[in-house]
Amino acid sequence: MFMYSIMIVIGFVLLVLGAELLVRGSSNIASKFHIPEMLIGLTIVALGTSAPELIITVTSAFSGNTDLIIGNAIGSNLCNLLFILGLMAIIRPIFIDEDAKKIHIPIAFLSVLVILFIEISHISSNPSFIGRVDGIILVILFLAYFTYPIFSEIKDIRKAYKENMNEESTKNIKIFVQIIFIIIGIVLLKFGGDFVVDYSTEIAQALGISERVIGLTIVAIGTAMPELITSIIAVIRKDTDLAVGNLVGSCVLNLLLILGVGAIITPLEFSNEFTQNLILLAISTLILWIFNFIGKKNTITRFKGFILLIIFTFYMVGLFL
Repeated sequence: MFMYSIMIVIGFVLLVLGAELLVRGSSNIASKFHIPEMLIGLTIVALGTSAPELIITVTSAFSGNTDLIIGNAIGSNLCNLLFILGLMAIIRPIFIDEDAKKIHIPIAFLSVLVILFIEISHISSNPSFIGRVDGIILVILFLAYFTYPIFSEIKDIRKAYKENMNEESTKNIKIFVQIIFIIIGIVLLKFGGDFVVDYSTEIAQALGISERVIGLTIVAIGTAMPELITSIIAVIRKDTDLAVGNLVGSCVLNLLLILGVGAIITPLEFSNEFTQNLILLAISTLILWIFNFIGKKNTITRFKGFILLIIFTFYMVGLFL
């Protein structure tokens, strides 16, 4: 048992290191071409920090641990929106820009509703599930969401690159070195994902704890570590657009891409407990959106952050009751 725990810790370390290298390489390449912070957060950084969830999803799907896939996706989103965003707001109040308020947070909410709709449409199957066709639809929706901000900003990006191509701050960024960072990061993520999935499952079986709880807690929080580290550093540096883009983009990615890829490999069965947690995720996303209109507008204040942390605490306690 002790050795299993050590291997899980090693797995998480590899995941964090891998994500750090992947994000660093991707972000430097993005900076080289003068891509806006919000766009970097919604796309490259979100994809990089969600890479642990994606690796664990693929590994779990091929090993048949579907509860771990769903628990990881939903649990990571709850961790992102309640714990990480709440903690960020306590460190420094978070400004939410108009695009995040009017487009990206509502899309995150709609993504939860899409998953609920798919589940309800298969409710007669008992248990409900997300099938392979559903998975393909989810991945297509993700690709549409992922590429939309890129194409909408492409003209401005080209213009900024031409105007600033000789800028000293990015002139010394070596593209080849950043590509090496990305490759090493992906390799570390692969091995880290294997360790976390394999040994978490062993502990769950030994202690009689369900894979659902393991996925919603240990694995979900562990794979959310890259988002946590990236977002806190971004807030400290006052790069709040990157931090918010990272969290919101990761939430959409977890629901559409992570569950979509998992369902394509093997259908995902939904238990009543997962449905309850999905409803909580929908409520949490709606609360985040409403926070933009009450109190200090377009701002997640320290008080609002405290409320998010309280909700997350009750959620964690409820998992073990």
